[in-house]
Amino acid sequence: MLEENQTTVTEFLLLGFQNLQSFNVALFILFLVIYIITLTGNLLIIVLVSNSQSLKSPMYFFLCHLSLSDIVLTTNIAPNMLHVVLNGGGTIHFTGCIMQFYFYGALTTAECLFLTVMSYDRYLAICNPLRYTSIMDFRLCLHLIIWSWLIGFIVSLFLNIQICRLQFCGPHIIDHYFCDLAPLLQLSCSDTSIVELADFIFAIPLTLFPFVFIISTYVFISLTILRIPTTTGKQKAFSTCSSHLTVVGLFYGTLITVYMIPSRGLSFNVNKAISLLYTVGTPFLNPIIYSLRNQEIKLALKKYI
Repeated sequence: MLEENQTTVTEFLLLGFQNLQSFNVALFILFLVIYIITLTGNLLIIVLVSNSQSLKSPMYFFLCHLSLSDIVLTTNIAPNMLHVVLNGGGTIHFTGCIMQFYFYGALTTAECLFLTVMSYDRYLAICNPLRYTSIMDFRLCLHLIIWSWLIGFIVSLFLNIQICRLQFCGPHIIDHYFCDLAPLLQLSCSDTSIVELADFIFAIPLTLFPFVFIISTYVFISLTILRIPTTTGKQKAFSTCSSHLTVVGLFYGTLITVYMIPSRGLSFNVNKAISLLYTVGTPFLNPIIYSLRNQEIKLALKKYI
């Protein structure tokens, strides 16, 4: 009888930024401009890499897929977020909410792996330059990219299957601007321990281990750069890594802050502000960082224009 009396939730109400209601129009315009620049910048990198012969190296092949993941990630969240911001809230169907979290989880995981692959590419190019071409051939590049995409979508699918098994029969209000894991679990009226355990188990090998691997590669890269006798050689070697290192610091810094550091003492407003950094800020800044700090992309852009 109890289960018959429970009402199954078919849609959720996203509150967005309730404490900034008086700035709805300004926030809408700001986020819309950021979204347009994000799409333009990342599409420009894809076009440049695809059409410029000087950008046919593995590093730019990986960068092209990083830009593609940024486009899909921000498109998965930004349009509905714009609607929520402009209207002071908005509803999303249960299926749409689950699908939004699925693509968000898959693309975030894939981006972690892309950044790891890019750090391995820089490690081989600087620490083992004589064997770089023979090791990092097109076949290996293709395998690394395909497996990064597959792992992201398969792992996210498994986690979403566990979420779909949960019951949502109580309140349907999500104090966020998109369907994130923590707000969803708080609304469930069934045991969420399996989902939380699965999320923790996958987070270690797919987030923490790649981050440790990236840090390790850059320790070896730094030691190798310090042994270069000329200042010009050091600057050239460092310039090929600085863009990637900046993106890694921004992406992992915000991701670890939200998901690895206990957030019970933090308000939803703080979590939403931090979440904005990697759902909106990182895809927006990635093409800017790579275009401003990379001479080869600057030259390719000048030639293309």
